[in-house]
Amino acid sequence: MTPDLALTLSAVLAIGIGAQWLAWYLKQPSILFLLLIGIIIGPVLGWFNPDETLGDLLFPFISLGVAVILFEGSLTLEFHEVKSHGRVVQLLVSVGVLITIAIAGAAAYFLFDMHPLIALLFGALVCVTGPTVIIPILRNLRANRNISNVLRWEGIIIDPIGAIAVVLVYEYIISGGSGENALLLFGKILLVGAALGMAGAAVLATLLKKHWVPEYLRNIFTLAFVLLVFSISNHIEHESGLLTVTILGVALANWPKFPKDDILDFKESLSILLISVLFIVLAARLDLGSVQQIGYTSLILLAIIMFVARPIGVWASSIGSKLKTNEKLMISWIGPRGIVAAAISSLFAIRLEEYGLAGTEFLVPLVFIIIIGTVLIQSLSAAFVGNLLGVREPSNNGVLIIGSNPVALTVAKALKDHNVDVLMAHNNYSNIAKARMEGIRVYFGNPISEHADRNLDLIGFGHVFAMSMDQELNSLSELNFRHTFGKQNIYRLRSAKDKNKNDRQEKDEYYQSPWLFGESVTYGQLASMIAKNAKIKVTNITENYTFEQYRKDNQNYVALFMIDKNDTMKVFSSETEGKNIKEGTKIISMIMDSEDPKGERPTSAGAQKEQFQKLAQKEKGMS
Repeated sequence: MTPDLALTLSAVLAIGIGAQWLAWYLKQPSILFLLLIGIIIGPVLGWFNPDETLGDLLFPFISLGVAVILFEGSLTLEFHEVKSHGRVVQLLVSVGVLITIAIAGAAAYFLFDMHPLIALLFGALVCVTGPTVIIPILRNLRANRNISNVLRWEGIIIDPIGAIAVVLVYEYIISGGSGENALLLFGKILLVGAALGMAGAAVLATLLKKHWVPEYLRNIFTLAFVLLVFSISNHIEHESGLLTVTILGVALANWPKFPKDDILDFKESLSILLISVLFIVLAARLDLGSVQQIGYTSLILLAIIMFVARPIGVWASSIGSKLKTNEKLMISWIGPRGIVAAAISSLFAIRLEEYGLAGTEFLVPLVFIIIIGTVLIQSLSAAFVGNLLGVREPSNNGVLIIGSNPVALTVAKALKDHNVDVLMAHNNYSNIAKARMEGIRVYFGNPISEHADRNLDLIGFGHVFAMSMDQELNSLSELNFRHTFGKQNIYRLRSAKDKNKNDRQEKDEYYQSPWLFGESVTYGQLASMIAKNAKIKVTNITENYTFEQYRKDNQNYVALFMIDKNDTMKVFSSETEGKNIKEGTKIISMIMDSEDPKGERPTSAGAQKEQFQKLAQKEKGMS
């Protein structure tokens, strides 16, 4: 490897990771930045020519990269999940897919005089959305729960289903498309793909489940195994490898007790690396002459996919559902195309050049225009359209609670009782089980792990309450979620250990969240109140009954949060402490009854403060 080649590849990797960081920072789909950067440094400026730089390595690199992406995507297709997310999602990933393929394929056939099979392949390519492009749009959209659930799960499930459809169409094309010999070849490809995929799944599942592969080798062993099976399949039957690794991934996803989560953690990291380089390489190969040749006709095709194929698919899939008209319109508007379409279209275009089918040269530029057009238009307009249709939530009201102790559970129940979405995340099974029994959404595990990054559904959530008794977990959670939620929306419940820090220690910390429920409120104080049967009570602030009067009337209380006229939840914290509370606001507080179970009167403010200091000292000694 020459120094120039090493420098070029290193620069492409650095630019790709930089594009991923930019997408994370701006909270937009990464594919948009990767494709645009690839087009700029490739055909526009001429700085990077993948065919000259990689030479004979180009095709194997793209082929192996697409194989890994397909395997990782298909490893998420669990059949029970398809059934568990409602009839609308089931129909969108079946009937909706067929409608999109038919309409998009027919439009491409008539507009660009494509060969029918190439048009069918194009239709299959643009039926796939994907979670990597959907989720950033949903977070900015703040759509209601009905819309968010449908779009999110459609994106997750349709990714591998669409990939299977694309691969099957492609295998049919290379088999000859028609005639007895072609059907025989297509059958051989399907047989080899299914047999090797299932056999490979059985071997890999057995090796990992029986712990015949050591823990530290599992991930890299799986990668080597997938690439080996892919190559063996292609050697046995030309072009069967992609179908094989797709079936391998689906089989493992549904294999009983297969430890796929650990594999997915590694595969996602590897996929980010591959995608960062691969998509810049693919975009840099784009022929601007082909883009100019298709011209404005491509925009007509984009409009047909966005305004004809997508709405018809959504409407057909939601017949008899409880979705309202405006919710169907919003779902119809959001359908960005993603990673699978870009990766597979480029690989297949290279493979199909030798077949000389009409329209093959238009495949990549058309797919790229559909991806960039749908992602750009829908990500920029989603909030405007949501406001126009009246389907946006006034704010991201939901609360992610870190911790599962009795105080956290009490607060979660109070939030849930006032129609605020709550998600409790912690690794204490018994406490999480109690929360689940109360009807609260839970995540069992470490909330700052890679598994949590992949599985925590944070759409509609705008606040973090760090309430764990593990102060290190609270601190790490604050840092982990700072970019996602914004530093002003993360709060920590003070502990005795925190309360004994001096001002200088607090100022020296890299990041300090506002104190949850107020400067002087501690976990020990709330736990003591709960132990003495404190109640969660609601008070309406009116013109005649102000918050100042409420504070005079209640000495032994802790104000938790408030609900304003627009049903927006606002938190009491060290930075608010009851400022600007207007009439029409509901105050939700934890209040001691006038008499506790022992028949004692509430303590005075001074005695109460002394009592809380003792509790704090006790908590400090226990920690």
